[in-house]
Amino acid sequence: MGFQPQHQDTPGHMSRMTPVPDCGEESYKGSGKLEGKAAVITGADSGIGRAVAIAFAREGADVLIAYLNEDEDAEETARWVREAGRKAVLVAGDLASPEHCREVIDTAVSEFGRVDVLVNNAAYQMTHETIEEISDEEWDYTFDVNIGAMFRLIKAALPHMQPGSSIIGSSSINSDSPSPTLAPYAATKAAIANLSASLAQLLGKRGIRVNSVAPGAVWTPLIPSTMPDKKVEHFGDNAALGRAGQPAELAPAYVLLASDDGSYMSGSRVAVTGGRPIL
Repeated sequence: MGFQPQHQDTPGHMSRMTPVPDCGEESYKGSGKLEGKAAVITGADSGIGRAVAIAFAREGADVLIAYLNEDEDAEETARWVREAGRKAVLVAGDLASPEHCREVIDTAVSEFGRVDVLVNNAAYQMTHETIEEISDEEWDYTFDVNIGAMFRLIKAALPHMQPGSSIIGSSSINSDSPSPTLAPYAATKAAIANLSASLAQLLGKRGIRVNSVAPGAVWTPLIPSTMPDKKVEHFGDNAALGRAGQPAELAPAYVLLASDDGSYMSGSRVAVTGGRPIL
């Protein structure tokens, strides 16, 4: 299928994409699976993060929307959360900063009193044809945002999580089948899957579950803002289903892992890849 060529400056804005991704705004129906829970979702302004925020709110959760600087997109996510009758809290800032990671959790505790679900979804990537193009600064920043923030957010959140709480990391098909042009990103996604599996074992005795979701090709602002036009045009064509996924198609996996329906799921990695296998 593919998409028309288009480019945005990073981090990208969902409202400027053609077509605008489907985050379940008109389709997701909740059934109370997260009633009364408090969730923190990073990268919740758009894409998969927005889809998860909408789904969580319609399942009954209040949501803290952590995002970088995409204010317009974040406000739109908050509007959908509030339309579902739930509380939406917006926190802007760069998760590469350890202090900001702690601020996100401190704000959640101040607003909600606790953290029941932590979704580590924010990510940074850039496309490079050679390793020489990747600066030391970009390498470090990619790791700080994608895996360093996950570590710091979890450490900050744990004192405020009770048995039955859930931690979810956004890994990727790139964790097993890395794109050579996304080397730093792919390495962090493998680290997310590995850290999630380690923490599932460390935190099991506390009754806290840790899992990850491995998306395949999903149409989000990362794509037009970090990939060349040719790759955008054919994005998702190599999936077994012959197309890219929409963020709305990822949200049910996160709901499962956050809810009591997944009460015996920990240390799992759920593949939502359009048919491309993960090992």
